[in-house]
Amino acid sequence: MKKYTTIHKLSDNRFLNLFKLDALTDSGRPFDYFFVSRRRADQIKLLTGDNAAEGVVIYPVLRKDPDKIVMIRQYRYPIGEYLYELPAGLIDAGETPDDAAVRELKEETGLDFEVYTGGNAAYRRAFFMGAGFTDESCNAVFGYADGNINHDRLEDTESIQVLIVDKEEAQRILREERVSLRAAYLLMNFLHTDKNAPFGFLE
Repeated sequence: MKKYTTIHKLSDNRFLNLFKLDALTDSGRPFDYFFVSRRRADQIKLLTGDNAAEGVVIYPVLRKDPDKIVMIRQYRYPIGEYLYELPAGLIDAGETPDDAAVRELKEETGLDFEVYTGGNAAYRRAFFMGAGFTDESCNAVFGYADGNINHDRLEDTESIQVLIVDKEEAQRILREERVSLRAAYLLMNFLHTDKNAPFGFLE
C-alpha cells in the first residue's frame, strides 16, 4: 500500500537533505511526515526500494594486541559534546564499503586497516540506521588496525581524539560515557571476544 501522495525536497545541501511527505495513515487520513536522506531526490529509498549503504562503521582491533580496539571521541554538534564512537564515514562514489573503511580509518586515525573477510557475510550487509527519520543504511567492516596514530589527514571540520581501548576501559565507557548506539552494540561483542579469535562472533 502506498502511504503518501507527494514528496517535497525542502533543502539543498551536499551531505544531507530534508524531505516532507504528504503521508497517509492506514485509514487514509493525510498528515505531514519529515525525514532526511543523503541521496538525491530521485534516488531516495522510498522510490528505489534498495538498501545500498551510504556509510560504514569500522571495527578495528589492534593487530599486535587483538584485546584492544581503536575508538574515537568526536565532537558532535547536535549534542554539543564529545561522543565515544567507532571510526566511521561515508562511502564515496566508486568505493566498496571495504574501500571506504580503509580510507576513513586512515583519515580519522592515521592507522592502516586490513579488512577481515571471514565469518558470516550476513553480518556485514547494510542495515538501516534509524528509519523513523532517515533512509540511511550502514555496513559494518571488521578488521585489523596497524601503524602510528596521526591527524595528518583529518578535516578541519572534524574534532576527533583517537583512543586505544582495552576491555576494562570498554566496560567503563559503556557504564559512564556518552556512546553512539553502533559503538555500544559492537563493544558488547568486543567484551566477549578471545584474542586468538577476535572475530569469532561473526561465525
